[in-house]
Amino acid sequence: MRFFLTLFAAAVLQAQMPDPRNIVAGSVIPDEGYSDQPYVVKTNDGAWLCVVTTGPGQEGAGGQHIVTRRSTDRGKTWSEAVDVEPSNGPEASYAVMLKIPSGRVYVFYNHNTDNIRQVIGDKPTYRDGWVKRVDSLGHFVFKYSDDHGRSWSAQRYDIPQKDFEIDKRNPYQGKIKFFWTVGKAFLHKNAGYVPLHKVGGFGEGFFTSSEGVLLRSDNILTERDASKLRWATLPEGDKGIRAPAGGGPIAEEHSFSTLSDGSLFVVFRTIDGHSAYSYSRDDGRTWEPSEYMRYADGRLMKHPRAANFAWRCENGKYVYWFHNHGGRFILEHPRRRTIAYEERNPVWLVGGVEADSPKGKIIRWSQPEIALYDDDPIIRMSYPDLVEEGGKYYLTETQKEIARVHEIDTALLEGMWNQLENRTVATSGLILNLPESGAMPATVAMPELPAFVERSRGGHGTRDMRAGVAIDLSVRFETLAPGQVLLDNRTPDGKGFLLQTGGNGSVELVLNDGRTENRWSSDQNALSAGASHHITVTVDGGPKIITFVMDGKLHDGGGQRQFGWGRFSRDLRGLNGGTQLRIGKVERLRIYNRAIRTSEAVGNFRAGGR
Repeated sequence: MRFFLTLFAAAVLQAQMPDPRNIVAGSVIPDEGYSDQPYVVKTNDGAWLCVVTTGPGQEGAGGQHIVTRRSTDRGKTWSEAVDVEPSNGPEASYAVMLKIPSGRVYVFYNHNTDNIRQVIGDKPTYRDGWVKRVDSLGHFVFKYSDDHGRSWSAQRYDIPQKDFEIDKRNPYQGKIKFFWTVGKAFLHKNAGYVPLHKVGGFGEGFFTSSEGVLLRSDNILTERDASKLRWATLPEGDKGIRAPAGGGPIAEEHSFSTLSDGSLFVVFRTIDGHSAYSYSRDDGRTWEPSEYMRYADGRLMKHPRAANFAWRCENGKYVYWFHNHGGRFILEHPRRRTIAYEERNPVWLVGGVEADSPKGKIIRWSQPEIALYDDDPIIRMSYPDLVEEGGKYYLTETQKEIARVHEIDTALLEGMWNQLENRTVATSGLILNLPESGAMPATVAMPELPAFVERSRGGHGTRDMRAGVAIDLSVRFETLAPGQVLLDNRTPDGKGFLLQTGGNGSVELVLNDGRTENRWSSDQNALSAGASHHITVTVDGGPKIITFVMDGKLHDGGGQRQFGWGRFSRDLRGLNGGTQLRIGKVERLRIYNRAIRTSEAVGNFRAGGR
């Protein structure tokens, strides 16, 4: 079945214009059915070594185990799987790897060594009182490879965990521990660090409380006898890295980065509609009080209960993966209790650069860009890894059934890293630039816009052109009355596009191809009477998403709505309407025959009237 699904995806891709952001364009990492956490290390012999949690059933089912594969062509093809643990043993799950300079690779993972078949769960979630999914408990263990992942040690080694308050509160007072791990283990100041997420219980939303710790080995670089490795549980005390004060009980899937001054940075998910972060200035022993993630301009980032990872790149800059909406875990509404796990499509990336603070280095984060998407909005991409090779950047991801590798456009990353200083007007794809001189005309000949959908080359069916359009303008309003026309190329029957003021100080875009109509608006209270504003509206025919960047800020819905970006119909054929474009009180206008990036919209704003 997996083979035929892959062939189907390839056939679908051939009927479309290529877009490397579409995940079906990636290279598949083979699996056994279920596929989770495809993490990569580069071995000393030049290969990529990928570890995957896999199995014949769904997540948490029997037969779940750990395998690795090697690739020598940057993830295009993979070797046969090598079992770290067999599928006929107790559940083995959720592995991360660490390569040390000698070339030895360690793999760390959950192992249900005692073959526990059920544990006590929270009532009333589990009416009989028992949880029968047993892949997030037991022993935290490791094996190692001295041949670059071609084989793994026969012996499995336990890592002792210090009992924290959250362990002592579980139904077994810590005698049975609940936990798992994601992301990357890392080296820091001649020690090895492995992330771990402690769990307090199972119930509504599966994990009912969680917090992060680090397992630190101070002799992993020098001790060859794995049984003699020493381990300490950090932070000091009996409380892990938790959600910000006043937040919910969930803090999990901690992703760590090392900064240039030796500080540690961590970002993790919560159920509060935002991801959270903290810094440690003493090698993980203590952590600053957690705060919700923010852009460099001070605005909160929005994120659901999904993996969100940050990586430090070889150039000393950072990449952050998240989903840019505020899905929250809502206990008061039984039908919405799992909403925080949803909407992991598209994937957004943020670029980070270091800055100084009184406490040490911090990371300043750009505004986000769409990096990956699937045409099915329900598909959930998650548990990524970042790999660098030869100056190029690659992301792995999984939807729990198919894992893939994707090359990421370096220009997208560079744009985010330079975004905070960008003051350049984007010129690629610019098809209308007004006024050429003097005053803005009331009407102008409307340039042809790209088709979003065409008849397929064979004459039967639809060909998705993956086209885009961007409208970039400067305006000044005397009043904020709704219905003020900014731009309008529509025919008498409504075909074309309309940009106008909406209600509550917003701007609204209407798209109509004579067959279907779509509309989306900016965030509320974005406009002020008597003030000049810069507005960039991008219609991206790849993921079928509309975004608003106003006065250099990408709208994310604020406190009024979960999403600041909106989807439009994949059946929309385009924005072409009449031959004339009617222009309202617009001071400056640029139209592009492509979807411009957030970084470009920010540059246009900072460039002012040029």
